[in-house]
Amino acid sequence: MKVIDAISQILKIEGVNYLSAFPTTPVIEAAAAAGIKPVICRQERVGVGIADGYARTTRGNPPGVFAMQYGPGAENAYAGVATAYADSVPVLFLPLGHPLKRDRVFPHFSSVDSFKTITKSVEQINEPDRVIDTMRRAFSRLKNGRPGPVMVEIPSDIANAELDSNILAAYSSSNPVLSSANPSDVMASAKLLLEAKNPIVYAGQGVLYAEASEELTELAELLNIPVTTSMAGKGSIDERHPLSLGSSSVVMNGAVLDYMKKSDVLLAIGTSLTRHGMITTIPTGKKIIHSTNDPIDIGNYYDPDVALLGDSKLVINQLIEACKDLLSTSTKRESPADNISLLKHNWLKDWNNKLLSTQKPMTPYRVIHEFMNVTDPSQTIVTHDSGSPRDQIMPFYSSGGPGTYIGWGKSHGLGTGLGLNIGAKLADPDKFVVNFMGDAAFGMTGLDFETAVRSNIPILTVVLNNSTMAIETSHMATSHELYNTRDLGGDYSEMARSMGGWSEKVSNPEDIGNAFLRAKSATENGQAALLEFITSEEQDFSFRGLLT
Repeated sequence: MKVIDAISQILKIEGVNYLSAFPTTPVIEAAAAAGIKPVICRQERVGVGIADGYARTTRGNPPGVFAMQYGPGAENAYAGVATAYADSVPVLFLPLGHPLKRDRVFPHFSSVDSFKTITKSVEQINEPDRVIDTMRRAFSRLKNGRPGPVMVEIPSDIANAELDSNILAAYSSSNPVLSSANPSDVMASAKLLLEAKNPIVYAGQGVLYAEASEELTELAELLNIPVTTSMAGKGSIDERHPLSLGSSSVVMNGAVLDYMKKSDVLLAIGTSLTRHGMITTIPTGKKIIHSTNDPIDIGNYYDPDVALLGDSKLVINQLIEACKDLLSTSTKRESPADNISLLKHNWLKDWNNKLLSTQKPMTPYRVIHEFMNVTDPSQTIVTHDSGSPRDQIMPFYSSGGPGTYIGWGKSHGLGTGLGLNIGAKLADPDKFVVNFMGDAAFGMTGLDFETAVRSNIPILTVVLNNSTMAIETSHMATSHELYNTRDLGGDYSEMARSMGGWSEKVSNPEDIGNAFLRAKSATENGQAALLEFITSEEQDFSFRGLLT
């Protein structure tokens, strides 16, 4: 067999069923021959996003995989790989490499050199018989420690080199190695939580990757402690649970704001606590318990009172046992559920003028509100895009638990949500999979809606079309006044129809709910669907940045 055949067989051993790719690379043909379905994107960044969305939905088991050609293909994929790295997503990248005799000779682009800073590891198969060891290391790194992208470059002259067909006998799939936290640190954390007047849990995507949502809910119920999540951790707890506050980023609802301000002890679990422009800063004066599986996170931005290094599921179980021991001789805290419900109710009441607005053009908040009214969060996967859609949906949408929301945004370009959406549908075809994007985001990646149509992947894309870059209003005031620099144009529902998809344009807010039902029906009939809502230049972000 050839090297690429061996790689494809290893992918099958590891449970990979889909290969997101863009030609030219012989990996596509080899994978197809091995029974792995290629999904050919229109541009590499979206192809990476498809593998990314797949991995987020499967929690890396199996990982997403993307293959591309050397030179331009690898160069075009760079932004997508940076996205996966920033959000710690386990994706395997298989770029073709230049022939070894041209490898790393200027001006040829070298994936090995260029992707070092945005991957967990990058390795080249520089001899045919090294394919087994190289792929074993790649999958071991995908499965262990902090999730993140791993790259294996396949030089074009190595790709088709012949191997002994018995070489695969030397390959065996490895299991992840997990660790618990130091027991004394666990007990110290449990005491802090039980002695606290107003503790809070801040859960990140590490809870999702550890499949620890049930344990997180058990801990919250045991201690009567409210839970908020990071943007990437949204869905770690079913947000309809009475102890769920909702998600916390630079946008948050009133319940999150209240408890983030008044809490005295914060248990941050499965999160790096990275400070960046899309997430809230934890107010000073709190005791912090920080649990992560990567020691580089400890003390990186905050100085925790207790640090717990270990897998989120194992650590939460340790905390549950420690707290049960301590509760045997102490009184259980009164449930904050009624107060959480009241805070959410009052906050939503203040927003009813937006959520129930009959104005034309419609407000995007009415679109989100109607979407929630006609869908079941537990049977839906939702993701946002950068800019206004992210800020508008995060505080209002209540996700239905793990695997029902893809939150992202540390280092991401407009249009990322479309690829994530396609990948999520591949990973969980029974869910109603929806991405919300603005017209600027559609301009970046919208042609890949045709990828969903052509590949029979029945997603729903929602375009909130206000014909402008509204979020840039304050940043581009003079240039817009002189040259209309923020204005955009396009009939996106017509574009979707011309690409073979089902689509509707909606201008009347009274039609929103039924339009979503029709779109859902179209996806259930196997059609990729797009809804274009003509919206206002909404600029009300009064819930933004309140803790920073």
